[in-house]
Amino acid sequence: MLEGLHVKKSPKVLVSLSIAILMLLSLIQIPDRTYAKDSLNINADAAIVVEASTGKILYAKNEDTALGIASMTKMMTEYLMFEAIKEKKITWDQEQIISEYVHQVSKDTALSNVGLEVGKPYTIRELYEALAIYSANGATIAIAEAIAGSETKFVKMMNEKAKELGLDNYNFVNSTGLNNQSLNGQHPEGTGPEDESVMSARSTAKLAAQLMKDYPEVLETSSVPTMKFRDLIGEMTNWNKMLPGLDYEYPGVDGLKTGTTDFAGRSFTGTAMRDGMRVITVVMNAKDSDGNSSDKGRFGETKKLMDYAFTNFSMKEIFPKGYEIKGHKSLPVTKGKEKSVKIHTDEPLKMLIKNGDEKSFKPVFTIDKKKMNKDGMLTAPLKKGEQIGTLGAVQEGNEDFGFLEKDYTQTVKVVTTEKVEKANWFVLMMRGVGSFFSDVWGSVTDMVKGWF
Repeated sequence: MLEGLHVKKSPKVLVSLSIAILMLLSLIQIPDRTYAKDSLNINADAAIVVEASTGKILYAKNEDTALGIASMTKMMTEYLMFEAIKEKKITWDQEQIISEYVHQVSKDTALSNVGLEVGKPYTIRELYEALAIYSANGATIAIAEAIAGSETKFVKMMNEKAKELGLDNYNFVNSTGLNNQSLNGQHPEGTGPEDESVMSARSTAKLAAQLMKDYPEVLETSSVPTMKFRDLIGEMTNWNKMLPGLDYEYPGVDGLKTGTTDFAGRSFTGTAMRDGMRVITVVMNAKDSDGNSSDKGRFGETKKLMDYAFTNFSMKEIFPKGYEIKGHKSLPVTKGKEKSVKIHTDEPLKMLIKNGDEKSFKPVFTIDKKKMNKDGMLTAPLKKGEQIGTLGAVQEGNEDFGFLEKDYTQTVKVVTTEKVEKANWFVLMMRGVGSFFSDVWGSVTDMVKGWF
């Protein structure tokens, strides 16, 4: 009850008052929650879907809680492997001799593996294909040993790289994502006998995005549905069953990494490309409609995330290349042969937008203050195509999850359309003289006006 308002507590009055309140509430406009966190009802402990090129988050649930990631851990092993190849520390054709530790892990049929014989050589490419396609744990440890000499040293590299990449809420305890208990007492030094790698959904998506950005060739192997491994009976079938020809095939899927342990449940980092837009999804301990941790659950929940992204969003050109900003088609120039210079965008501004919202964006022009003098003018000489600022866009009215990179801003360069040469000393002198007499004449005119 509002203070100072007295109402007789009869049933009729209370009913009338309730109806009035309900009518008033019905008139209140509730803003549309385009990105409502619970809108998809994802049946997983955590989930996220982002657009890959921008890291724009379209949906998130419990995204910052560190949870078990199981074999999604191997994305960090892949990152360090590609980096080592780039830096020529290892090569694709380099042969790695299989250690007793790797052999023992690889022959464990309770784990995902291809058998590796102790003392025999396997190329880095062979080991990587087994890792990426079949999530082979022994092959993964062999790669770690090839890069760092031991898995203990490799785990240190993993955590250092995670920090360097700006990940949060993570801890890597081995190269594979297995529970250390599965390593039969040979787990990396400094980790516990029952430890398991953890990471948040946000950081898992961020790692996947960085892996594909820096080493896009990862998709060449992650997209392979089946492959033969040496003389082993049968083929390695990719655990990512959303690939073409497999049980949960989904158009556009070409990666990236599954993960399963008792601790982590069924988890999956997926990625798909359609109509020029790539999305990354993460589900952690996903369950099916019966509440069971299953492939139906993790791939079904991933499908819901991808359907939502591809149905409701697309990459669209908001402003074209050569766009002239209203009110800023040119800027004043001092000490130049010309007194102004035209400016425009050097490339189109493309943004991820909700379908139908193309016209709801407004341009945001930001001038580089370092390019301007104290009078707010550019100083000649200026080159054609010289950047003098940026153009972005804003949209109001929608709840926004932001980006994986917290300081990310989507902009294009604003540049000069022509060069402006510096005026010679005579021209500058004459302008100075003209300016002087103009000021004098103005003063005289003002004085004369004051007489009347």
